[in-house]
Amino acid sequence: MKINFSKQNIYLLILCIFLLIFVLVFSFAVLIPEGKEYRLKRTELNKESLELRQLSDFSIEKEVILQKLRSDNINVIRAFDAEFNSQRFEKLHRNFFTSLKISKRAKLEDEEGFSVYEVNTTSQISSPKSFYDFLDALNKSSWIISVNFPINFKREGEMISSSFTMRVYNNNKDLNTTK
Repeated sequence: MKINFSKQNIYLLILCIFLLIFVLVFSFAVLIPEGKEYRLKRTELNKESLELRQLSDFSIEKEVILQKLRSDNINVIRAFDAEFNSQRFEKLHRNFFTSLKISKRAKLEDEEGFSVYEVNTTSQISSPKSFYDFLDALNKSSWIISVNFPINFKREGEMISSSFTMRVYNNNKDLNTTK
C-alpha cells in the first residue's frame, strides 16, 4: 500500500510542525518565565496597594483630627496672627480701670518661632475684683498675652495703683514663608 501525499500536504505538514515547535519554544522560553515574574510583581503590587490604602486611611484620619483641632482652636490660631495694637488694647480694656497707661512696647528676643513684645502698664483701679475681671477678659482677647509677676499694687486714697508687665506673643511671619 502506497500512500500518496501531494506537495501541498507535505508543505502544510512541515509548516504545522514548524509552528508547533515555535509555539513550544516560545512558551517555554518566554511565556512561562514571564508568568512567574508577573505573579511576583502582582503579589508585590497587592502588598503596596494594601500599604497605600492603610496610609491613605491614616492620612484621612489625621486630616479629620487636624480639622477638628483647627475648628476647636480657631480663636487661638487667629490670636497668634493678630498684630498687637496698644490703642486698641487700651480701648478694649479701659472699662476695667479708672486710668490705664501702656508704655511703648520693647521687642524682646524671639522665643521658639514667636515674636515677643514686653508691655509695661500702669493703672488705677477701685477694687481688686476689677483687676481679676481684666485678667479674665485678657483670656478672651484677640491676642496671646501673659501677665508677668510681680504685679505691684499700691493704695493711694480710695484708689489702688497697679503696675505690671505683659508679654504679647505673635507668630513670627518670617518662619512661615517659603524660601
